[in-house]
Amino acid sequence: MALAIFILLLLLVLAVPSFSGVIANRRLKQSLDGFNNLVRQAQERSVAERRPYLIVWGKNNVVVRPEAFAEGEEAKTTAEFRPNKGNALKLSLPAALMEKYPAEWIFWPSGSCEPAIVQFKGPAGSWTASYSPLTAQPEITSYATR
Repeated sequence: MALAIFILLLLLVLAVPSFSGVIANRRLKQSLDGFNNLVRQAQERSVAERRPYLIVWGKNNVVVRPEAFAEGEEAKTTAEFRPNKGNALKLSLPAALMEKYPAEWIFWPSGSCEPAIVQFKGPAGSWTASYSPLTAQPEITSYATR
């Protein structure tokens, strides 16, 4: 009986680190999928409404909104991605004409966008995605769980 309990505890000790890695990978994947969903919504809205849309970085969230609001239109966001506490998203615009640019990524009515690199860091790990200007599809250049 003692031998069976010892073997069970040994298996449990070996399985816990593996299980925590699976949970970290799931959280990291959810952050990437959530952000990619935001990108898809910005692109779809810009084409459907034939006007530019922005993904705007705020202090605690990232939102999708029109570049300019029509007269009488309520100024509100259309979609939001809220990273968990301790997570951070950083935007880089390699084609920007200024060194210091606002944390806004534009999608034009044609569905194309400014080329962008988005970096995510959090307790679960980090990822970096480079987004194509023509399709807004991400190319994952870095993905690491902790």
